[in-house]
Amino acid sequence: MYAIIEDGSRQYRVEPGSTVVIDYREVDPAATLELTKVLLYQNGSETLIGRPLVEGAKVIAEVVDDLVRVKTITQKFRRRKASKRLKGHTQPHIRVKVKHILKAGEPIPAVDSTPAPAPESTPTPAPAAS
Repeated sequence: MYAIIEDGSRQYRVEPGSTVVIDYREVDPAATLELTKVLLYQNGSETLIGRPLVEGAKVIAEVVDDLVRVKTITQKFRRRKASKRLKGHTQPHIRVKVKHILKAGEPIPAVDSTPAPAPESTPTPAPAAS
């Protein structure tokens, strides 16, 4: 199962469990995002192609962390002209982990909040003294 989504005029192929770096949003880490610009949905032999978007399809993702990239520096220099220009830019991004890909009408799967039971330990017999 995968989907192709659009975010910030770029397209990403996402699968459940994959992580994607997308444009920055004012969200807290561990927050849930709903990405609704789904261009293609594919599950086994079922393929839905949007014209331009797949109606009702969405991708549920969880914010992992904020990313600040290395500063990009642009320099223009013209020799013998006494002309120099230096500019810098830092673009922030966020990293998200895809939890679910849903088509139109599908509910978000319930998360089992109960912890898994601890395995019962059986006492090991003491070694026999000879």
